[in-house]
Amino acid sequence: MSHTWKHDHAAEQIDRRIKDVEAVEIVDYVRDTDLESIPTAKAYKVDGVHLYADILNLEDMLHCTEVEGETCHKRTLRFLNQHFRAVDRILARTDAKRVDFHNQRLHALISKPYNTQPGAPAARVRRAVAIAQLVIDVLKVTGDSDEHIPAGKVRVGIDSGLALAVNNGRNGYREPLFLGEPANHAAKIANGPVSGIFLTNAARVAIGLDTLDDPSRTALTRAEIEACENKAALGVTAQTIVGEWEKDMENNPIGVFQFTRHTPPFRTMDIATLTPGNSCRQEALSIYADIDGFTRFVSRHIDDSPEDVVKALHVIRAELERVLTGDFDGRRIRFIGDCVQGILCEGTAQTTDAHATISTGTLCAGALRSSFNLALEKLRDAGVDTDGLGLAIGFEYGFVAVSRLGLKGDRVRCAVSRGVLASEHEQTLCNGTQTGIGRAAYDNATQAVRDLFGKGRRVSRFDFNEATEALSSSGDDIAKAVRSEAMKLAAPAVPKSVAFEVRPHCAKQ
Repeated sequence: MSHTWKHDHAAEQIDRRIKDVEAVEIVDYVRDTDLESIPTAKAYKVDGVHLYADILNLEDMLHCTEVEGETCHKRTLRFLNQHFRAVDRILARTDAKRVDFHNQRLHALISKPYNTQPGAPAARVRRAVAIAQLVIDVLKVTGDSDEHIPAGKVRVGIDSGLALAVNNGRNGYREPLFLGEPANHAAKIANGPVSGIFLTNAARVAIGLDTLDDPSRTALTRAEIEACENKAALGVTAQTIVGEWEKDMENNPIGVFQFTRHTPPFRTMDIATLTPGNSCRQEALSIYADIDGFTRFVSRHIDDSPEDVVKALHVIRAELERVLTGDFDGRRIRFIGDCVQGILCEGTAQTTDAHATISTGTLCAGALRSSFNLALEKLRDAGVDTDGLGLAIGFEYGFVAVSRLGLKGDRVRCAVSRGVLASEHEQTLCNGTQTGIGRAAYDNATQAVRDLFGKGRRVSRFDFNEATEALSSSGDDIAKAVRSEAMKLAAPAVPKSVAFEVRPHCAKQ
């Protein structure tokens, strides 16, 4: 059966997700609260400091060979794995919480000291700065020249404030997700080409520094960092961490990354079983769908109606995942805040059908927007304010390596490639009504797909019906099959008694 999207089925599933969060409980975060298994209909208000560390030379690793073959993917995964294990050790030793590790980006929370202690906000920011410098110092020396693994070049963004902690993930893969300005602003200020530690104005004010017109352009000075380190007194040095990391790597070696191909569809890929020696790699489509305007939405509701935030996020993300995995047999890699990252593939275990994969991905992008629009409509009917929300979608085609990083019992999933980075970049170029296609996907697509996106490779308000009609009328085989199936399903059944009485016309004698 061809992949398709059905309005009535989507509406039924969205209604179920709305029922999941009919009664949402909002609780203040207190000492030693467990944030690992937050119920779907519950959220915590957390006043803390958010730290984003971005490894700037991931793209260099993906281009360490001219051709994106197995060698560059093996080196990149080892690069990420080594640095992830070093950073995770730092967080464990400094009582910081790892929120997420998404390819080259680490998100951590510093919640101590709690607000019941005098000067807590300033103390948290200083602690975050000291941790950031520890990360920078450790990753300077955790490369491996024998394995062609360079040191990590790091840029850190830090912000302080109130955020909502909710459940992030489904089906046994759960971790806390923090919604609101401090998490988002820390991520944004960490996004830049220059290494160093960068504080938002809110974080700067907390430790008595002057505000700046553009804090993303001014890293902390060595003197400012040392002042934070002295007051934070972490009690652990880079030398200690590196020594422990080296011993850990000796006792628990990463092993050699080995790749096999997964037989499509990706929906059946069991990511929980992946290890370095059992990783997947093949041509596929990488897709990012990000809820545009969500940070402003959270800021508008966090004080007076935080329940609306929980309801909107749960309903929209659950439906986007359902479309990707249920309607189009793709695989969600992870939720990254209010963004869904996924992959899909058409073909066999031996070969990927590029045309079919990209056409299916195009239809999937249209279906994601159709479901998003329907979810907004139903949320509004349920009394949830959704003003200002949009969906930005980007996708790209190419080889993708899928594995898990870390040690047994605490591994994080990872899908990385030039195409993955490019799909995320395409998504960031889109506003809340746009869908963007990457250069490789455009070049490998059918003429119908290329005509649809045009030379700018971007379309607006592109939903499933538009995708199906536009592609099928231009001769795209995947879209034609989908439209044909839809017409069969929509056609009224002919009663058997009527069918029995139908007689052929007689030819004139």
